[in-house]
Amino acid sequence: MTIWNFEDPTKRTTMNTKCNLIRICLLCAVLFHAADSGAQTVTQIAAGFYHSLFLKSDGSLWAMGYNNDGQLGDGMVDGTFNSTNRPEQIVATNVTAIAANSHSLFLKSDGSLWGMGYNGDGELGDGTINNTNRPERIVITNVTAIVASSGHSLFLKSDGSLWAMGFNGDGSLGDGTFTSTNQPEQIVATNVTAIAAGDNHTLFLKRDGSLWAMGRNVEGQLGDGTVSSTTNRPEQIIATNVTAIAGGSWHTLFLMSDGSLWAMGDNDDGQLGDGTFNNTNRPEQIIASNVTAISAGQHHSLFLKDDGSLWAMGLNSSGELGDGTNSRTNRPEQIVASGVAAIAAGLEHSLFLKNDGSLWAMGYNFFGQLGDGTTDHGLYTTNLPEQIVAGSIVPPSYKISAQLLSGGGVQLSFVGIAGTNYALDRAFNLSPANWMPQVTNPAGAGGVLVLTNTPNPATNNFWRIRSVP
Repeated sequence: MTIWNFEDPTKRTTMNTKCNLIRICLLCAVLFHAADSGAQTVTQIAAGFYHSLFLKSDGSLWAMGYNNDGQLGDGMVDGTFNSTNRPEQIVATNVTAIAANSHSLFLKSDGSLWGMGYNGDGELGDGTINNTNRPERIVITNVTAIVASSGHSLFLKSDGSLWAMGFNGDGSLGDGTFTSTNQPEQIVATNVTAIAAGDNHTLFLKRDGSLWAMGRNVEGQLGDGTVSSTTNRPEQIIATNVTAIAGGSWHTLFLMSDGSLWAMGDNDDGQLGDGTFNNTNRPEQIIASNVTAISAGQHHSLFLKDDGSLWAMGLNSSGELGDGTNSRTNRPEQIVASGVAAIAAGLEHSLFLKNDGSLWAMGYNFFGQLGDGTTDHGLYTTNLPEQIVAGSIVPPSYKISAQLLSGGGVQLSFVGIAGTNYALDRAFNLSPANWMPQVTNPAGAGGVLVLTNTPNPATNNFWRIRSVP
């Protein structure tokens, strides 16, 4: 059989029958692995103020765009606009998560937290307020999720605790004070599962699906029914069933377990997508079902549906919606019909990944943050998606993709040989592998076989699909 190990796609063992192996790591989110013959595809993206970060499937970290404060982490300080308009490799391996704003954060596979860039409010958490143009380690281990916001940073540890550092003038750290800090401090002791932040407000989810918020609220972005200036303690906004969160400059998006999209806060440019330009201080439903991912930029919003389509609304003066115009819209409009796997909204630019691991970008490009080798699309913008990094071409008989279901499971779609029987096996490790059969089904017309299971998010699960008599 032929075994494809998605930890190292270049290594394969040939035997008698055909088999595929996929490892799904469920930490903050399930993205995807695109099988290929050795090329490294893009697996994660982050859009900052004027720079962009991405990871490749070999764990390398790449960056492009504005570098005045050292946020690219390449050792250069941009006193003379030392930005880059092409992706450059910053870290060669072992990076597992990224976040970007006016500074950059990333995690390594050992659970360590690293940061670089602007630090005037202590958002790097290194005990200083000095910028740095090289990655520096902030926390040694046990970090599982990160968020870089305007002036402050958040991270989660493996025990479910929430930590924060940086600017706190609006109470966005949630520690009960309005005092900024340049060292990480624990805000919530346990049970936090997801984090997000806007310019000066913070959001998090607890294990029970409840949504909590703190910080600036003058536009109603906390969704508590008021427009009080600030709150410096976490307050519960939704009691249960919230599955994902995103913070724009002054607006908030979240998803419920039924796939519905909700929004609140600033709506001057239609970024809430409710058909008006009116702010709201209470959550309102925008889309009833089938939304799987969200991202909020300064004044625009992006989301994905379960058919892989990309949708956008809000400010579009730099082409960040990617619809071919520079006109804002207060209703969601479809930008890409299918095949989109991940999204990231920056200040005035947008990034997305396709299922083949290709990276696409649109919007403001004055500092090269799109990474296309130029800084001159009209008035330094492009209003249509353009491919920045190519994906892989996967032979149809070996194509496997993974999609996170709204209920928390993972759906594997496999394209094999029509009419052939296949089995799905699972193992919890490969040293040694103890394969346990899950299901056996024939592939339908065209060779499409869909298998549904629910991996345990707390473990690394290895899966393989094999042909059987």
